[in-house]
Amino acid sequence: MSVLRLPPMPAASGKQTWGNLPGAALSLAIAEAASNADRFTLLLTADSQSAERLQEELAFFAPDLPVLHFPDWETLPYDVFSPHQDIISQRIAALYQLPELTHGVLVVPITTALHKLAPKRFLLGSSLVLDVGQKLDVEQMRARLEAAGYRCVDTVYEHGEFAVRGALIDLFPMGSPLPYRIDLFDDEIETLRTFDPENQRSIDKVDSIRLLPAREFPLKKESVTGFRARFRERFDVDFRRCPVYQDLSTGITPAGIEYYLPLFFDETSTLFDYLPEDTQVFSLPGIEQAAEHFWKDVRTRYEERRVDPERPLLPPAELFMAVEDCFAHLKLWPRIVASQDDVESGIGRERFAASRFPELAIDAKASEPLGALRRFLDEFPGRVLFTAESAGRREVLLELLARLKLRPLEVSGWPQFVESGERLAISIAPLDDGLLLQDPAIALIAESPLFGQRIMQRRRREKG
Repeated sequence: MSVLRLPPMPAASGKQTWGNLPGAALSLAIAEAASNADRFTLLLTADSQSAERLQEELAFFAPDLPVLHFPDWETLPYDVFSPHQDIISQRIAALYQLPELTHGVLVVPITTALHKLAPKRFLLGSSLVLDVGQKLDVEQMRARLEAAGYRCVDTVYEHGEFAVRGALIDLFPMGSPLPYRIDLFDDEIETLRTFDPENQRSIDKVDSIRLLPAREFPLKKESVTGFRARFRERFDVDFRRCPVYQDLSTGITPAGIEYYLPLFFDETSTLFDYLPEDTQVFSLPGIEQAAEHFWKDVRTRYEERRVDPERPLLPPAELFMAVEDCFAHLKLWPRIVASQDDVESGIGRERFAASRFPELAIDAKASEPLGALRRFLDEFPGRVLFTAESAGRREVLLELLARLKLRPLEVSGWPQFVESGERLAISIAPLDDGLLLQDPAIALIAESPLFGQRIMQRRRREKG
């Protein structure tokens, strides 16, 4: 059920601007446009932080809309260490799903979209499905997993690891929320179970599992041989003194190998090759400047590091799309630049009926700490949804609202609030900012503005 009055989307290539979407109104507009579209949506942001925030907000406003996040490696160009396995897992899972999706959103920082990728045929051709009752040779399975980039360990804790203990194989596939335990009876899969990597206890039975490659490049024998041949052809150095070359030759995956990805393939792909042909694009302001700044950093780091004969580097053009090529591709699709800033309505420009909130922070030193909130609720003619980041924070907020003799209805999320018709409601949501719409008159008040500080406790990836 749409709340905003959205303008018609361009059917073919063309660029529009949507403005005056402060706070979470920006995410609401994108969520409703993507939900109503009969095509896939690409959302480009200027940085990783914006991408993560928008992914969470889109999931809140449109819980039935498939929302994928293609994260950045979180390494600097030409770094000598590799991305965390959880990041690689999320990237591979997103790329694998993209060709099958005709509806949904992919959220990507523009700098991540510039990276060249493995060709589609590698990723789509390297998956493996295991079913209960299937015949399985342990040694062949071990060799196949190692060729796909999985690491053999004693105990499985992270994505991309596997362990073999007699008739049991523990495996943590890329893109999977939990690892699996394969129980063999002779050479047949008797059971497949998920298990908790913390305590190693089995959880639930499943009928089948899908294995994706553990790396964004192949580690099969013929692939490594091709890498070595291309390395010798590309670089006029003593390869016997190059750790990257020597480690890969001895079966070790060297740190930072991702910046040699083109040497594994005859040709590379880009993110655009994975997207449907009729994709529509939403972008945030500043992506052009972010892309130019990224390329400036890439060139600087390349010039600073290219002189090391033991670690020769591929030139930037082989690893990243040129900025002009990226935006030339975007011109082929309908594109909306969605901005929180105000704009004047006109041809190709849409101004939404939204506003910024007045100051609502609780003032503990005032005679009436909740005075600003009370005055807003007395004067606002429409409906109001409060959000808290957790069930515990919701109870704290309910206690505060009770001081104003307010008892909002507890709802599961945005769709239930919109359909309920209740004037006051409260829900759990990972929102930093709210929204204030004039037509229709709806306010979403996140707890952060009330307490005058950001209290969101975002999950942070633990890195070993």
